[in-house]
Amino acid sequence: MGDRSHFPLIETTRGNMVESIHYGSVAIAYYGEKNVISIGDSKHPFFLRSSAKPFQALAFLERGGGNQFDFSPQEIAILCASHSGTDSHVDVLSHLQRKIGITEDMLQCGVHPPFHDKTAQRMLINNEPLRPNRHCCSGKHTGMLAFAKMIGAPFETYLEHTHPVQKYILNTFSEMCEIPVDRIHLGVDGCSAPVFAIPLANAAAAYVKLCQPDNLPLERANACNTITSAMSAHPEMVAGPDRFDTDVMKIANGKIITKIGSEGYQGIGVMPGASKFFKGSIGITSKISDGDLSLRAGSIVSLAVLKKLEVFSDQELTGLKEYYTRPIKNWRGIDIGEIRPTTEFLQALDNISL
Repeated sequence: MGDRSHFPLIETTRGNMVESIHYGSVAIAYYGEKNVISIGDSKHPFFLRSSAKPFQALAFLERGGGNQFDFSPQEIAILCASHSGTDSHVDVLSHLQRKIGITEDMLQCGVHPPFHDKTAQRMLINNEPLRPNRHCCSGKHTGMLAFAKMIGAPFETYLEHTHPVQKYILNTFSEMCEIPVDRIHLGVDGCSAPVFAIPLANAAAAYVKLCQPDNLPLERANACNTITSAMSAHPEMVAGPDRFDTDVMKIANGKIITKIGSEGYQGIGVMPGASKFFKGSIGITSKISDGDLSLRAGSIVSLAVLKKLEVFSDQELTGLKEYYTRPIKNWRGIDIGEIRPTTEFLQALDNISL
């Protein structure tokens, strides 16, 4: 990514010196506005990874899938999730699969240890086998299988690009992002499902529509509202304990939805009226160029933008201090530096005309 115009967003210090810098890009789109605010590179395509999950669920829900299988808001939230694999997540998924009439072994997401440390440690001690329902993407795969059952499509090939389910998803995503299907770059995600790469600006605009679908067809608008209300009402299903998406949505109390993607991607939708400066919805997408594998930079970028837009009060931001500017400690617990927004990033935010 060295030839792309990424921007210095987050820095770490040691003593009084900057030791490392995370480069990346941010796009901010507003309801009713064609222009997108860009910090860095908002035009080059990046894979949304799991930040695309609300739009993947949208294709199913707008065709009546939620009503056909009588999905609860909690179950809809887990369709959009990168969950932590706790027992609560597994219980919801197991109930959902029984309701649909499918079985866990039909999921083609593979297996990995739960993200939730206590659950993973317990399973290791007790020699509990890894299961597809512990996989962070098992909600998305359950939704895809429900979609296949609803339209009478094959189960065995539900992840192939040519499968009817994947065609519906891609077309819906294309329309939400206002980018032709043949300009969407396709890849294969870690869970083996198709994944999409588009410019940050288009993805931010899609989050605007998701949070304020006023000009969309009725079925799609209703499905968008169903998704945002479910994610807001059940943030514990979208991620899990001590995770950014869950903790932020809990404090936001309906003001935003947020969905992390692997390799440093983040998608955020701000609901209408949640920002002091805008009556309409806002879409925010960001990409950390180095992939942010330690998850230390992306949350700071997101909260810096939300702070600029005055979505959160100072008191609410205090409740999210673990995810914002914070000290770096050594193995003895001594503060030796800080991770924080760069001066350049803060200046770029200050220069945004609100």
